[in-house]
Amino acid sequence: MKLSEVVRGIDILGRYGNMEVDIKDVVYDSRKVSPGCLFICITGFKVDGHKYIEDAVKKGAVAAMIEKDVEVDGVTVIKVADTRKSMPMIGSNYYMHPTDTLKLIGVTGTNGKTTTTYLIKSILEQAHKKASTIGTISIKIGNEEVASSRTTPESVDLQQLFREMLNKDMEYTVMEVSSHALDLGRVDNCRFRIGIFSNLTQDHLDYHKNFDNYREAKKQLFYKTTHANIINIDDMHGRIIADDIKDLKTTLITYGIDHNADIMAKNIVIDAKGIKFTLATPKYSIDIQNKTPGRFSVYNCLAAAAAAYAEGIDKDIIREGLYNLSKVPGRAEVVNIDKPYTVIIDYAHSPDSLENILKSVRQYAKGKIITVFGCGGDREKEKRPIMGEVAGKLSDYCVVTSDNPRSEEPESIINQIEQGISSTNCDYICIENRRDAIKYALTIARNDDIVLLAGKGHETYQVLKDGTIHFDEREVIRELIREEV
Repeated sequence: MKLSEVVRGIDILGRYGNMEVDIKDVVYDSRKVSPGCLFICITGFKVDGHKYIEDAVKKGAVAAMIEKDVEVDGVTVIKVADTRKSMPMIGSNYYMHPTDTLKLIGVTGTNGKTTTTYLIKSILEQAHKKASTIGTISIKIGNEEVASSRTTPESVDLQQLFREMLNKDMEYTVMEVSSHALDLGRVDNCRFRIGIFSNLTQDHLDYHKNFDNYREAKKQLFYKTTHANIINIDDMHGRIIADDIKDLKTTLITYGIDHNADIMAKNIVIDAKGIKFTLATPKYSIDIQNKTPGRFSVYNCLAAAAAAYAEGIDKDIIREGLYNLSKVPGRAEVVNIDKPYTVIIDYAHSPDSLENILKSVRQYAKGKIITVFGCGGDREKEKRPIMGEVAGKLSDYCVVTSDNPRSEEPESIINQIEQGISSTNCDYICIENRRDAIKYALTIARNDDIVLLAGKGHETYQVLKDGTIHFDEREVIRELIREEV
């Protein structure tokens, strides 16, 4: 594709060189530069791409897009006001606007995004539709799995993925859309067919500073849709968003349990085997079952069912799709072990998600709940004592440990968690090493107890000050059991 076509629609401040040069790839990471590519110099939070422009030229880049004045010879140079904001249009142009054809469904909110995308994919596949997912755990093109480094990939990577999905005959893509991605423009120039809002609770406030900014970032998704917006109006922020977008041309569909909504759950039954409820819509009511217990699971099913309802999918297919999904990695995941106690792994890493999983477990726990958890380093410190208090109030015993401490001292993080847990009547112990903490929890577990490992979920690593190490809690559990804990 000619460079002039790649940059079509971009507000160019200045340029020199050949605009008709052939572009064979578009990259923003100098390590991925290949001959014939356009190199976009991004000013990142830690790294400035402008510093690597000469390396990119040496590797064969034939054009560069800049926002700072940089002297470079031998390539076409285009200057724009903001390279990051220009990149989504570049990616969309280069990959020939894939979301004009691909039916894109976006799910945003603090909790429930991953499970909701899996549920929607299950329903679509039950309807014999080819569907992919993009999210925290992985990227799935049909049944082919691709590793995911962030909830929502960068804009150019997204457009490349969409084109690959179309090339593999995918009809739908269901993706998690993070507040960071919306705020940083990663999903600009994406045409969403449906947008879904799950909830808004305390998370990422180190970045957004307050709930109003956090909500406004999430709300941007619903101005990018063409068919329907689906909003949880049991959530206070969902009600605000629904009111703000009610005059858009796209169809507004609300869902909930406690508030009168278009899609509702009634006659809810929750036990150790899962959930049962009556799905009530404007056109029909139908009994639903899902194998993940918890009130939060009802909300996830409602969101997925609402998306399928908006697509006109038959009610029996919706019912089968919701029932067929047996588990999502790291989401209320029961580890298969031959022990008289149960071990559950869950990604809960915010106060609300921790409360949700603990309340769910409490509904069917016959013995004690032993919770092993920590908080991530280099992230909002305010939620640490809150999570400590939540765990203390809803657990019988807690083992406070490390999560991903990153550059922080684990002991400092644990001390902040202790401020909250010490205000409760819950007994607890602090064990900094996560493997040792899990070992201790398994050692004290008795018949019918439930050991909840919260925070890591699907992750198979731990981020420490000195680097990232392999750490898969499923493997750790089985190793410890083999050692006869």
